[in-house]
Amino acid sequence: QRKEVFIMDTIYTKNAPDAIGPYSQAVKIGDMLYTSGQIAINPATGNVEAADIVGQSKQVMANLKAVLEAGTSFDKVVKTTCFLKDVARDFSAFNEVYAEAMGDAKPARSCVGVADLPKGVLVEVEVIAAL
Repeated sequence: QRKEVFIMDTIYTKNAPDAIGPYSQAVKIGDMLYTSGQIAINPATGNVEAADIVGQSKQVMANLKAVLEAGTSFDKVVKTTCFLKDVARDFSAFNEVYAEAMGDAKPARSCVGVADLPKGVLVEVEVIAAL
């Protein structure tokens, strides 16, 4: 019987918000990086400062960029999952910020509406990226 062995490295950067629960900002396994969901916390203050979807989306994408800098970048993202508190109201504005941050990258994506998000934010995004 063959036993699978893998090494999982925990990722931490001070340039993204600290985890607010029992999880890591991201983990590396093999040649892939999996981020936890990022919300609109400013890592410098530990607070959610933006009140609207554009400001929160910009902070989320900046946080993801900081985590990805552990060995990859937006151009190597293969899958994103996006959570919006109000899809009907915020989808278009979120998409503009998302597209700007992703540049030419067009990874697979799911975008779902949710009833609530941590700290009452409007958006959360997680990504899977190649290293």
